[in-house]
Amino acid sequence: MEKVLEFLKSAGVYYLATADGDQPRVRPFGTINLFDGKLYIQTGKVKDVSKQLHLNPKAEICAFKDGTWLRVAAELIPDDRREARASMLDAYPDLRGMYSEDDGNTEVFYLQNATATFSSFTAAPETISF
Repeated sequence: MEKVLEFLKSAGVYYLATADGDQPRVRPFGTINLFDGKLYIQTGKVKDVSKQLHLNPKAEICAFKDGTWLRVAAELIPDDRREARASMLDAYPDLRGMYSEDDGNTEVFYLQNATATFSSFTAAPETISF
């Protein structure tokens, strides 16, 4: 899990895919945080991505850096604890201009039943489950 965290942080931007009915939806994300032994992402409750994850928590993350790409398949589970939201915003203080742990909009999800695969054209794939 630490390797996944470090890769996503160093990549800066990753792409999150969700399902909107039978239509996949992909968008760039940049938040990844370790809290309470789990990896978390952050969004706003008013966004379509939040609504899609509440209907279907299965999602995939993809990132590319230095000739290696990472795919993570997981369920994204909402965590409504104030401490989880505060931890994310403390890790990404620039978000505090748009979000607050007490605004009723900030939402964090943790990755559950995750399978991460690191791939490249020069090495065998490496799979990590957490």
